[in-house]
Amino acid sequence: MSLDVIEPGHVEIISDFNTSLTQHHGYHHAGVATTGMDTACGYAACSLMHADDEVLTVEFKSSFLRPAKSQQFRFVGKVTKPGRSLYFCEGAAYGITDDQSDLIATLSATMMAVRNS
Repeated sequence: MSLDVIEPGHVEIISDFNTSLTQHHGYHHAGVATTGMDTACGYAACSLMHADDEVLTVEFKSSFLRPAKSQQFRFVGKVTKPGRSLYFCEGAAYGITDDQSDLIATLSATMMAVRNS
């Protein structure tokens, strides 16, 4: 996975299909999509925090809409409501094959700012 877009409150991560990360039907494992969306949401929240703060996931809920078997994946994280210590985020995972992008999963997450000062 690599960061592709970094903007305040918005992060996108891309990843190529990897056969070592598949489940028994040959699709990317749900844990890969969850990790990508959680990471994108965490970085999106962190982009709005104080420079010395760190981010932790408080909770998330994921929904899987279709099997993940594409050439590449895009994981998007957006902050929908920043707070003093809690940041509410929405994530999405897209499967990309050729020029077609399909939504494969969504995530709702709460991130927490850990103050280091």
